[in-house]
Amino acid sequence: MDLAAFVRALPKAELHLHIEGSLEPEMMFALAHRNGVRLPWASVAETRAAYAFTDLQSFLDLYYAGAAVLIHAQDYYDLAFAYFTRAHADGVVHAELFFDPQTHTGRGISIETVLAGLERAGAEAMSRYGISSRLIMCFLRHLSEEEGFATLAQMLPHIGRIHGVGLDSSEKGHPPAKFARLFERCRELRLHVVAHAGEEGPPAYIVEALDLLKAERIDHGVRAADDPALMRRLAHEQVALTVCPLSNVKLCVFDRIEHHNLKQLLDAGLKVTINSDDPAYFGGYIAENYLQSARALGLNAAELKQIARNSLEASFVDAATRAPWLARLDAMSST
Repeated sequence: MDLAAFVRALPKAELHLHIEGSLEPEMMFALAHRNGVRLPWASVAETRAAYAFTDLQSFLDLYYAGAAVLIHAQDYYDLAFAYFTRAHADGVVHAELFFDPQTHTGRGISIETVLAGLERAGAEAMSRYGISSRLIMCFLRHLSEEEGFATLAQMLPHIGRIHGVGLDSSEKGHPPAKFARLFERCRELRLHVVAHAGEEGPPAYIVEALDLLKAERIDHGVRAADDPALMRRLAHEQVALTVCPLSNVKLCVFDRIEHHNLKQLLDAGLKVTINSDDPAYFGGYIAENYLQSARALGLNAAELKQIARNSLEASFVDAATRAPWLARLDAMSST
């Protein structure tokens, strides 16, 4: 079996996927036409040409402009089901989708509209592809904690429809500590907690996410390598890192994928997973992230299996749901 076939055959979970970031330019323009939305770009080609990011913020500016085409429940369904179709081809058996309510409610879109479309896509993905899914609501860290509390209040009537909360958007200047009270309230609601930390921000942000937010997974986390004590802690506690290699290169966290520290983290015993983040913008869905990482960093079949195992073990599902995925993985040869 060649490498590409092996990677796609691996049963894997995707744990770091912003559903708004799977909006391909072709769908963006189709939805803009359907909904009468004027985009800043004249064509699909011009939009792709704008995908030359210098940092996280330059990406976010384009990301929020594109999200303006998402208005009706059908739009969110179309977006999510297109993702699930690609995920199925890549061997994903379970996906935990991030979505940003504040990106939509700030434009007058109701939370019910967003949830209805995403849930319908998730149900169809299970029926058609056997992919299970969860929804994780993310708070935008460039906004205030008070605005986060207001969003949580809007979500309360629907709280049983989500499985966790996260923290995303611009990391620099917005430490996890800014949202300590908000996440305490989310934990009281028995929601799982994850947080972006240590992508552009320092290792101290990872420590804050663990100690103040009580994050169960760290999204990105690659800056942990700058703090040996934190590396030892993450290895000891087996806190999963949802690493996104192509995203890190596209946003200039690493200048080349050959210089990514994913293998360093893995070799140090950290619970590393591979994910696609915002694949429409960063040049590849999850299998492409596995493939390019394997080729650039020399990951062997056993290491790729371990990364897939980490993703399954770190997913927010019960042991009975996870067991058949692990059995399939164990049955695969590592040679």
